[in-house]
Amino acid sequence: MRRGHLHDGEASLREGQLRGIVLAGQAIEYRLIRARRRSIGMEVHLEGLTVRAPRWVSLHDIEAALVERAKWILRSLAEWRARRRDVMPRQWTTGAPIVFRGEQLALEVFPARRLSIAADLFSLTVRHPEAHDERQVADGVRLWLREQAWALVVARVADYVRHVSPHPAPVRLSDARSEWGSCNARGEIRLNWRLVQLPPLLAEYVVAHEVAHIVELNHSARFWSVVESLLPGHAALRRQLDDWTALLAA
Repeated sequence: MRRGHLHDGEASLREGQLRGIVLAGQAIEYRLIRARRRSIGMEVHLEGLTVRAPRWVSLHDIEAALVERAKWILRSLAEWRARRRDVMPRQWTTGAPIVFRGEQLALEVFPARRLSIAADLFSLTVRHPEAHDERQVADGVRLWLREQAWALVVARVADYVRHVSPHPAPVRLSDARSEWGSCNARGEIRLNWRLVQLPPLLAEYVVAHEVAHIVELNHSARFWSVVESLLPGHAALRRQLDDWTALLAA
């Protein structure tokens, strides 16, 4: 599920030209993409503001349109900034916040002869031979999170696949910064390891979404019908997932 799957029409942000403009006294950047369309389109998302405009529209007219929509643009950018959360510690020391299974826990780091990591309702406890070395603590926790993703998220694929196909689906973990998951024409599924940091039901939705692509490699009405058959009530989860998009860029 690329983020674009959640926001229909979002093109690759690797395209286009990065420009700056001052709106209501605030300097912002926006990405300008020339596209085959009849009007100027604007979208605010995790990366900021993207503007799509026909090739024949002048830069002057584009920026006039931005000034006209300044209030909406600034409000939307502020809302996206508010969605960002400390999902991974900025300092890998005791007391730092970290998100696991949708809950913010406090990191607890202790020296020990052997590495061990465990989560409870309040803390993620890390016992590490190099507890004083933040980089090694970070590497140990990231590896543990990937292992948890295999055990708690990837394992759910088989349960959903058996409802749509007699054949198992190959699954790999992804470290993508732009998508929760994907499924190709060969039925191969990739799931972002950060799914283990989402609330469990949201991770379930992503799994069901990608499994549904095994039989419908599109976002047609038939596709959404398959998703609903796999996970009834998925629409509410789909909306909630938007609030966690910032996790991908953490």
